[in-house]
Amino acid sequence: MGMALRVPRYTVEDLEHFPEDGNRYELLDGVLLVTPAPSVSHQVVANRIQTTLTIAVGRIGLAHVVGPGAITLPPGTQLQPDVLVYPARFPLDIKWQDVTEHWLAVEVLSRSSGMYDREFKRDAYFALGVKEVWLVDTRNQSIEVSKRPKHFETVRNTISWSVPLAELTVLIDLTEVFAGLS
Repeated sequence: MGMALRVPRYTVEDLEHFPEDGNRYELLDGVLLVTPAPSVSHQVVANRIQTTLTIAVGRIGLAHVVGPGAITLPPGTQLQPDVLVYPARFPLDIKWQDVTEHWLAVEVLSRSSGMYDREFKRDAYFALGVKEVWLVDTRNQSIEVSKRPKHFETVRNTISWSVPLAELTVLIDLTEVFAGLS
């Protein structure tokens, strides 16, 4: 009979003591998720999405658009989507754990994070109350749009995002998002 493997558990407070080494340190129910620094293409794609969303909802005062952001549920969960959109009613000097409403979490998939993002983080975002999750696949130049757990639609042309609490639809042309990628 084999011995059970003991997995260390961490808290959000423990994250403050991890090194600033370029890796991303996240927690899901106390389990540490570590991914390496993102690639250039990862950052450019995330920035293009963030910029489009900022122009559409940030500049008119509907929402804050940040990248990366943090969704925190102490003591053992803190996830950091590449782009996070939440209502502008939350002040800029608020702590992440006090932001209690999240409209959109965007993750740009990479070889090192794709499995975590698809198999764990997408559903975790919904469990944390996120209204919509996008998983951006730069290799396939598509985005998996999820509006509920375990369901997604793959979009390859234009994303149409209905902004919560507003009569506004944001259109994002994916040819612009993925421009320059081979």
